[in-house]
Amino acid sequence: MAGRKLIMGIDGGGSNTRVIIASPEGNIAAYIEDQKAASQHRDNQATDNVKTAIRKALSVAGCSPGEICGMAAGIAGYDRDQDLEWVKELTHLPEMTCPKWHVNDAVAAHYGALMAKPGIVVISGTGSIIFGINEEGQYLRNYDYHHYAASAARFLAYDAVYEAIAGHTDDTDGRLVHDMLSHWNAADLGELALLGRNGFHDDRRERDRVFGAFAPYVTEAAAAGSSLAQAVCDRSIHQIVVGIRLLGRHFQAETLRVACIGSVANSTYFQGKLKRISTDDPGRPFGLMEPHFPPVVGSFLYAMEKLGLPVTDSVLSRLEDTMSVKNRAIVES
Repeated sequence: MAGRKLIMGIDGGGSNTRVIIASPEGNIAAYIEDQKAASQHRDNQATDNVKTAIRKALSVAGCSPGEICGMAAGIAGYDRDQDLEWVKELTHLPEMTCPKWHVNDAVAAHYGALMAKPGIVVISGTGSIIFGINEEGQYLRNYDYHHYAASAARFLAYDAVYEAIAGHTDDTDGRLVHDMLSHWNAADLGELALLGRNGFHDDRRERDRVFGAFAPYVTEAAAAGSSLAQAVCDRSIHQIVVGIRLLGRHFQAETLRVACIGSVANSTYFQGKLKRISTDDPGRPFGLMEPHFPPVVGSFLYAMEKLGLPVTDSVLSRLEDTMSVKNRAIVES
């Protein structure tokens, strides 16, 4: 169909690249999820990954690049002004001449989860950031404080492995240690220590990938009662809460609205502990909210805002309807 006006949203957070194409009325024409990263910090082929995903989305939507009237992309690792050079290259297709906006993936996550209303998103999965938009519309990051909540998947796994090698285990940790040795193909903790002394793996990206893949074992072990796993998770949770309350200083609301994004933050153990802290801890209260939309829809909503298009209840309702599995085209690679 010639002459359509469509909007593209891209989520380049985590280890996958997601692209959505939808009309200003909220009708989704294509949804693509490629299991390849969009950040140069995680994949040397990030530029090719994103461009491939864009072209797949255009193909699924059956539209030409000229029918895209606006595009927004949330990209992990876009933390400084100088990052914009490589970030812009990710989405540079000469034939797609529409206005383009590039933001950190946390901005897209916020627009999706809280639809840019005052509140905070906690992102803990492949990466970690705590990001808020307050009542004055100010963007706030725990990074601004030079604070980092070491709750990304790989950090949980690194911490757990270090604790185990150091001998900080007891009878509750048997399953975790068994899974750890199996994951690294080590006969015992002594052999795992030798792997560690040799750096585990020469390539940092591959090393981080292997450690990140072990994080679900840590959060599951914590939920099952492992003392080691609980100690590791509790340290990360404490850092998340500190980050929430750092940003909370810049909000007027008595109770902060907080949404969690990512496999770590949404694990059973993290959710249970955060909910207890939100109500029982003597610090600044916060309420956990279910994310309304995923970050890729957040990018679409960001583009809508920048284009000056109204995001009505009707638009949101159509997005919800067409995000259902039976009504969307998903291409995985």
